[in-house]
Amino acid sequence: MSENLKPAELQDLSDEGLIKLTLEGTTRAYDELVRRHSRRLHVMIMQMVNSEADAYDIAQEAFLKAYHSLRYFNGNSAFYTWLYTIAANQARNFIRKRKRMNTFSIDNDENGDPKEKNAELSDTALAADPVRGANVSDLKKRLRQAIDQLSPSHREVVTLCDIMGMSYTEMSKILKVSEGTLRSRLHYAHRHLQSLLQDER
Repeated sequence: MSENLKPAELQDLSDEGLIKLTLEGTTRAYDELVRRHSRRLHVMIMQMVNSEADAYDIAQEAFLKAYHSLRYFNGNSAFYTWLYTIAANQARNFIRKRKRMNTFSIDNDENGDPKEKNAELSDTALAADPVRGANVSDLKKRLRQAIDQLSPSHREVVTLCDIMGMSYTEMSKILKVSEGTLRSRLHYAHRHLQSLLQDER
């Protein structure tokens, strides 16, 4: 019967309901989980690895690993929190491997596409006020470059807190560190960012 559920009906289900159906053999339910969380996951991973293509690959691998490990999901946290933990671990491994291969430099932005990184800007708003649009674009570019120069752990907390708006409780579950450690890490990340932005003036 669950196989006959329409896409709209699947969209109305909670993550827990979709997980239950997936474990019962309804693969379309997992497709809905992927659709529901893929964009958010991809954005967060891209902030970590600074590459659209690599972030896409890591996100897809995370969804695949989560699918095969779904029976171990205990529901103690939100599905997305569990999923992001898997993806973040893969992203960290990717970053370490990239450093070992000496192919990554925080000063090299040749692999980045400014259009993709600034995709969140409203073309309509920028066209309506070209001067303001140019200032906003410049600020976003400077901020992106500064974030790229943070350590992976500092970049991650800035992404989770400042870009995605997660609470300390959510971040603590994902990163498996105390809220006190997170506050300290974020404080030093903000100080470093401020210093980098001031140096660029």
